[in-house]
Amino acid sequence: MALQENALAVMADELEFLLFDLLDVQKLTERPRFADHSRETFAAVLRTARDVAGQHFAPHARKSDENEPRFENGKAVVIPEVKEALRHFAEAGFSAATADYEDGGMQLPFAVHMGAGALFAASNIATKSYTSLTAAAANIIASFGTPDQKRLFERPMREGRYFGTMVLTEPQAGSSLADVRTTATPAGDGTYRISGNKIFISGGDHEMGENIVHLVLARLPDAPAGVRGISLFIVPKTLVNQDGTPGERNDVALAGLIHKMGWRGTTSAMLNFGEKGGATGYLVGEPNRGLVYMFHMMNEARINVGSGAAALGYAAYRHALDYARERRQGRPVEAKDATQPQVPIIAHADIRRMLLAQKAYAEGAVALCMFAATLIDDKHTATSEAARKDADDLLEILTPIVKSWPSQWSQETISLAIQVHGGYGYTREYPVEQLYRENRLNAIHEGTHGIQGLDLLGRKVVMNDGRSFELLCARISASANRAIGTPSLAEEGRALVEALARVRAVTAQLTRQMADGRRAEVLANASVYLEALGHVVVAWIWLDQALCARKLLDAGDPRQAALNGKLHACRYFMRWELPRIGPQLDRLEAGDDTWSAMPDDWFH
Repeated sequence: MALQENALAVMADELEFLLFDLLDVQKLTERPRFADHSRETFAAVLRTARDVAGQHFAPHARKSDENEPRFENGKAVVIPEVKEALRHFAEAGFSAATADYEDGGMQLPFAVHMGAGALFAASNIATKSYTSLTAAAANIIASFGTPDQKRLFERPMREGRYFGTMVLTEPQAGSSLADVRTTATPAGDGTYRISGNKIFISGGDHEMGENIVHLVLARLPDAPAGVRGISLFIVPKTLVNQDGTPGERNDVALAGLIHKMGWRGTTSAMLNFGEKGGATGYLVGEPNRGLVYMFHMMNEARINVGSGAAALGYAAYRHALDYARERRQGRPVEAKDATQPQVPIIAHADIRRMLLAQKAYAEGAVALCMFAATLIDDKHTATSEAARKDADDLLEILTPIVKSWPSQWSQETISLAIQVHGGYGYTREYPVEQLYRENRLNAIHEGTHGIQGLDLLGRKVVMNDGRSFELLCARISASANRAIGTPSLAEEGRALVEALARVRAVTAQLTRQMADGRRAEVLANASVYLEALGHVVVAWIWLDQALCARKLLDAGDPRQAALNGKLHACRYFMRWELPRIGPQLDRLEAGDDTWSAMPDDWFH
């Protein structure tokens, strides 16, 4: 069960604060691509998303969880409410929200689109996932496809008539894409015959649209080994004639459905390509560059995963807050008279402790994701090449954090929400147990926590001679110095300065060690590094929110309670959360090998 309409309205207000007050996205309208828009049109998009999500996504969130897709007669059967919700989504224009006008799009900034997406994810992430996958696949075709591929596949996807998927994983390979075995054999007519087996394909089969466009990683006969030999192919479920009419069914078979802990409303398919001689596929771009193209899709998908996780954490926080205000139990610790009325549990200090932690994690995660979304807009539309380069470099180093930090700490948010509910939170009557199951996937798909750690420390920190890392540190330092110059936030600013100095010193040591041939030793602790740097980044995001709130309060903004709540949550994060990184940095600095030194046969 997802957020009710009143809570969605509060979340929309939160997004408006982040987008308009903190990130100033209305300035994007000064750029040619967004010149037809205004703050009012952006706000209208959020209101429309709130209404469509509340009316068509939230009502069947529980039903789709309890009635997961069924495998019947070779097809995946999904409850009808999902198709109806997706129809309303497309009719409201969200399927093509960021696309060009000539492609039927609204040319919305990615940040506004992600804000709207957070409302849908908080309402029903399983149904929303069909739209995210389709948009990402359409973007790949738009970026690297031929004019015919765009006309025949991308445009119907933007219209909401076709759906899309990302087809990477194979049973023997898992996350190791170097071991992909699916083959693509030239057919002599410009097409290819695709043969192989894929698993864990989200949205891999259903009957909710006219077609499903699979983007499949496969190897050509003469391809080199490893990831350098992977190509990308469009493999539609149903072939499409040149005039856009449907052709015959392609050689793509649903082998079965995978039954998951959460996201039960999203089909997770096992697909067989080529049971009857080979599925027809169309090469995207150049041979052996499939992983380069797919990473274009995966990086966007990773940010969407982080945003979805943040939305689930925020939903759990709102549920816990509402419950704590309504549930009466116990009396103040100083009360001696058992005949006095019970108090709402939010009056108890430990409940407030848990709620404040949830607020800090949830609102910090949402803000982090919205900031990353603005970097995508700047990367593509900033007015100078230097600004576009800076945005791209910042986005590179932040993407592993944006994917992993919300996934990890939203799980803690939801766990605390269950705790606030007490025994009721552990039952299916209340929505937080479903949210716990839904979010658990986010630490796994689109690259596990461990993979993101390796990417961050092994690649992103050292890329371009450390330029991305230094750019990030400069942004953090600038915010910290502004806070130090603001009397009410000076303590928080100094705390961030100290944490950043320590992270920079440890990072310099680790990069030297990797350069000296100790790469395996250093990367054994990459997940710890990801968590430590992630906490520093979110502390920075919180400090920026606090600086914004302080400025608004000083100007007499009427949102007194909400803005003071921002200041207090920032104080909590700096006093209680940021110090977590101290012991982690100690172990990183010491080159601790506790887990890597454990021999296999000692695991009894």
